Amino acid sequence: MKYDVAIVGGGIVGLATAYQILEANPKTKLVVLEKESSEAQHQTGHNSGVIHSGLYYKPGSLKATNCIRGYNMLLEFADKNDIPYDLCGKVVVATDKSEVPQLELLLNRGKENGLDGLKRLSVDELKEKEPHVAGVDAFFVPQTGIIDYKLVSTKYKENVERNGGEVLFNFRVEGMAKSGDTWVVRSHNNMVEAGHVINCAGLYSDKVARLTESPDVKIIPFRGEYYMLKESAHHLVKNLIYPVPDPNFPFLGVHFTRMMNGHIEAGPNAVLAFRREGYTKKDIHLGELMESLAWPGFQKVATKYWKTGMGEMYRSFSKKAFTKALQKLIPEIKTSDLVTAEAGVRAQACDRTGGLLDDFSIIDKPDAIHILNAPSPAATSSLSIGKTVADMYINKQA
Repeated sequence: MKYDVAIVGGGIVGLATAYQILEANPKTKLVVLEKESSEAQHQTGHNSGVIHSGLYYKPGSLKATNCIRGYNMLLEFADKNDIPYDLCGKVVVATDKSEVPQLELLLNRGKENGLDGLKRLSVDELKEKEPHVAGVDAFFVPQTGIIDYKLVSTKYKENVERNGGEVLFNFRVEGMAKSGDTWVVRSHNNMVEAGHVINCAGLYSDKVARLTESPDVKIIPFRGEYYMLKESAHHLVKNLIYPVPDPNFPFLGVHFTRMMNGHIEAGPNAVLAFRREGYTKKDIHLGELMESLAWPGFQKVATKYWKTGMGEMYRSFSKKAFTKALQKLIPEIKTSDLVTAEAGVRAQACDRTGGLLDDFSIIDKPDAIHILNAPSPAATSSLSIGKTVADMYINKQA
């Protein structure tokens, strides 16, 4: 089983990369290696389905450029492949006067990133958009929307296979070694050979990279826990409602999201997961937990943000505390309006000095490419990230 390129990871970024390589060069012999029995089982499959506009990201950063380009590519792909979506827009709300300077900074950043139609809202205008929200200032982002990213991933996979690529499921990469100019990639019961490897392994991207390189980052898994609003409380939320995020922490804070299936999510918090795929409090892997706790960078993050971390953990165990956080945006929300929903886990790269990587991180080596940090908005950006990586690979074949 010999290939030109093997892509490790069948999530949305891995499949988008495969799609873009085959779109550019259909003769490429390509395989996607996925450890699960179907695509998009982890970060992609637990995504809340927001089409991000590119609002939050530093102008010129990989997140900003790939999100804005990827946004347009995603909508074009969805139209072509009959994938439903809804550009419903969202409001970003300051609930206290102290948040207004950060709100204005965010509004200006969106304009710098080329977003047209951003609209500052008076309190009365906010009430027209979201009648049950309490805020002292706000603005509206018309580009934001919702979509089903698992469905998007399935369509990527179908296009990859239609264009001659292969997707091997139940292939957990356990070893990788060079034999001449070829990579030999092994699972417990299978083996493929490839001239080039592209690592899109998400929560395990650093571990896959360490089979060939020595990256100085560690993936720290943060679980984001959600509640769903009961149907009797759906009238409290029209579309998407976001707070002003803490500029020192790479998370957006608890918010409300209407989804394509009609449900409304509330959350998430952000707590350390006790295993990389730890979707519940009971999911514990002592080896992976000790790796996180022993990483010097995480120890510095924990020391610096211990108050924030304790607050997030408290909300994890207290539905009442979680409700209180949501009431900052919608005071009418009651604990009885919330039912526990499925959690997700974010693969957050952390360097040795305690930096939580804010931007995408793509490491290009002569015979391998490693995507070492691709948190939100990676799903929105997937076709653009895939094009970036495809160009890196194809340029080396010229």
